[in-house]
Amino acid sequence: MKNSSLLIVLSLFLNLPLQAQTVFGKWENRNEKGRVNSIVEVYEQDNEVYGRVTRIMREEDRDRVCTKCEGDLRNEPIEGMVIMQGLTKSGDEFAGGTIVDPKSGKEYRCKIWLDEENPDILKVRGYISFFYQTREWSRAE
Repeated sequence: MKNSSLLIVLSLFLNLPLQAQTVFGKWENRNEKGRVNSIVEVYEQDNEVYGRVTRIMREEDRDRVCTKCEGDLRNEPIEGMVIMQGLTKSGDEFAGGTIVDPKSGKEYRCKIWLDEENPDILKVRGYISFFYQTREWSRAE
């Protein structure tokens, strides 16, 4: 009986690192000064990856709407907004989707992947033509 209980406990602890090594979950989006602006939850739906702003950190900004966004996102609340959509698995990364910057309203092609050395860092890259910018999001606790 003791051996089976020990095996169960050990298997739970051994699975923790494996579960942490996924793009899915909540991520801290930081500004250039290192301050957390928002929490984005990355999730899977219908075999595609999406990202939703679940929390804006500054209370006075929580009611802001995306005045510069186009289409269905125009004048929608940023908190709760799906800013990343349509990514599919491609090797060790997810690509082929888009991401919207609610500040500028611009939409970019997007891909995401975990940092090879630290799985608690998500690399988020937005593209326009050959130009791109990569941001690092930290896993939220």
